[in-house]
Amino acid sequence: MMIRHIVFMKFPNFDLAYTAKEKFLSMKEHIEELKAIEVGIDFSRSERSFDLALVTTFETKEDLESYRIHPYHQQIVKWLKENNTQTKVVDYELDPS
Repeated sequence: MMIRHIVFMKFPNFDLAYTAKEKFLSMKEHIEELKAIEVGIDFSRSERSFDLALVTTFETKEDLESYRIHPYHQQIVKWLKENNTQTKVVDYELDPS
């Protein structure tokens, strides 16, 4: 069963979302376990919205865990923390039907 990992991010400076998008899209070249990636920047800019959504897909929970600890991913996580990025995460199994 495939795994979906979604992260919503809010940056102290909205322009950082564009830098983050490039960083995230570069992961596809470096992390084998990452089967699909989509990055969207919010256009509504409402009080309730986050700035960026990262949607990734993995074959197994173990692949998701390998991604989490992968050195390339950890560099991006470090950058997010250095930039005081707020995050919210949802992980779930995709329905095979």
